[in-house]
Amino acid sequence: MAVHSADLQPRGDSAHETAGLGLRTRRIAMIASLVVVLAVLVSYTAAMLRPSNSSLGVRSVEWLRDHGAAGLVSEIESIYYSLTAPSKGGPGLRALPRVGYSVGKPGTALSPRFAVAQPYQPPRIRPVIHPALAGEGVWRATSPSAGRYPPLLVTTFRGEPDYPRLVAGVAWIDTSRTAVSLYPGRQEPSVAVPRGTMDVPASARRRLLATFNSGFKLSDSGGGGFALHGVTYAPMRPGMATVLRYNDGRVNIIAWPGGATHVAPYIGFARQNLPLIVNGGRPNPNLGNGPEWGTTVGNAIRVWRSGIGVDRRGNLLYVAADNQTVGSLAKVLIRAGAVRAMELDINSYWVSFITYRHAGALDPNNLLPSMDRPATRYLSPDDRDFFAVFKR
Repeated sequence: MAVHSADLQPRGDSAHETAGLGLRTRRIAMIASLVVVLAVLVSYTAAMLRPSNSSLGVRSVEWLRDHGAAGLVSEIESIYYSLTAPSKGGPGLRALPRVGYSVGKPGTALSPRFAVAQPYQPPRIRPVIHPALAGEGVWRATSPSAGRYPPLLVTTFRGEPDYPRLVAGVAWIDTSRTAVSLYPGRQEPSVAVPRGTMDVPASARRRLLATFNSGFKLSDSGGGGFALHGVTYAPMRPGMATVLRYNDGRVNIIAWPGGATHVAPYIGFARQNLPLIVNGGRPNPNLGNGPEWGTTVGNAIRVWRSGIGVDRRGNLLYVAADNQTVGSLAKVLIRAGAVRAMELDINSYWVSFITYRHAGALDPNNLLPSMDRPATRYLSPDDRDFFAVFKR
């Protein structure tokens, strides 16, 4: 029987079925894409509408980090900071930023019969660059009424001869005459913890001397722990740098001992962030190329950085400066007298050290005038956890 060419063509119903299947597949893919886009928009919108004291741009970047784009954001930031890094050399500064007040003049000397022990005051930080600028490394009070032996002192100095225009701000805190507290923020730590007011409580501001930033987000801190009032809310990781306060008021910075994942009841607070960057008065040998410095920008990228150390007498040293690597930050801390130290938060938006000239948290001032956030930060709810220093 003869076969006609028409018999070799696909039957009409089969052609329609093939076309219909393709159309359904495209529709399903389009609906799935719309569902994904809608879910992303709902997530982003919800995050942007939550209470926050961070800018829309910063919150958007943080949202991207938390939703699978951390690597991309970090790469873009690294490129940006590499392109804007300062050049070596160049003209030096003629003057340092003015901070604080001259320490009160000594009073009339007492006879030996009535002599009392004088509070310890740290020596001047020896200049790295010569000739030194006026007031470089000289400690100053943070209030005009601080008296002869203030428990909180501040200074500035240049820490790198190759970069003569970079200035570090340093604060020294007498832990025997102050009380240090850790306050949770609105979003950090990102674990279930009693949040309180998320700022310095109004009832405590009469004795407030200073406030300063805490460490990285817990998710970026190497999985660090967080404990408050003897309760562990995020497990402690052995070997990680930890700033802690005991219930008797003593403060220390240690590498957390092995085997202990929860704090003892006598621990007032414990906050971890990466490994120690200074131990035994020497920099961590991995600072040059180590991978332990978080999931944001790398350790060798020059950005705003902050750190906290403890001196040989158990007093605290806070350091903040722009255009620092982890290694240069460690050197500044050592120069200031730290025997152990850890990095705190980085990037201009998160680094803050604020002092108050008058009781009641009146007339707040940033440690360095180039700090990005307003000096009123921490007097209203803040997104990140932070530390406060009070006069005992």
